Amino acid sequence: MAEAPNFQTEMRLLLRERALDAARQVVCTEGWGAVNMSRVAKDVGISRPVLYKEIGTKQALADALIERELGTFLAGIIDTVAGHPDNPVTGMTSAAEYTLRTGAENTLLKAVLSGRHSSDTTLLPALVTEPEPVLGRALAALLPALRERYELPGISNADLETLIEILVRLTLSHLFQPLGPIEHAVTQIELVITRVFGGLQAQSEPA
Repeated sequence: MAEAPNFQTEMRLLLRERALDAARQVVCTEGWGAVNMSRVAKDVGISRPVLYKEIGTKQALADALIERELGTFLAGIIDTVAGHPDNPVTGMTSAAEYTLRTGAENTLLKAVLSGRHSSDTTLLPALVTEPEPVLGRALAALLPALRERYELPGISNADLETLIEILVRLTLSHLFQPLGPIEHAVTQIELVITRVFGGLQAQSEPA
C-alpha cells in the first residue's frame, strides 16, 4: 500500500503547480520570451534559488509546462474515447475532433504557435518536431486505452500502434497547420481511420 504524501511533499507539489500556473499566465499574455525565473519566483512568492531547486532551469520549466498541458489533453482524449465504447472508428474520430476543438481554444497553444512569426520559438520544438513528449506520450496512453475499451483480438499491438501514430500525426498536422474548418479536417481524419482500421481488420481475418 502506497504511503500518503507527507506535508513537505504536498507543499512542493503545490509550489510546482503555482510556478507552472505563473509561467503559463505570462506565456499566454506576453509570450515565452517574457518568462524568466526571477519573475516567476516573484509571482509565486518565493526566492529564485528555491524555484531553481524545485523546477530547475528555464528549459526545465518549459518542458514541465508542456508536459502538464499534454497530460490534460490526453485525459480528455481518453475520456472522449470512453464515451464511444461500441465503435472504435467513432471513438478515435471523436478523440481527434476533441483535440482539434480543444486545441483551437487553448490559450497556451495559441500563444506558442503565434511565436512562429517571431523569435519566440523556444516552446515549439517540444510540440512540433520532437517525438517526445507529444507522440511518445500519446502512444503510451492511447494504446492501452483502446485495448481496454474495444475488442480487437485480431489486431496486434504493433498494428494498433501504427494506427494510433497515423491518427496522432494527422491530427497534429491539422492542429498546427489548419487549412480549413475543423469539420473538414474531422471528415478527412475519419476517412483515413476507416480505411486503415478496415485494412488492419481485413488482414487479421483468416483466409
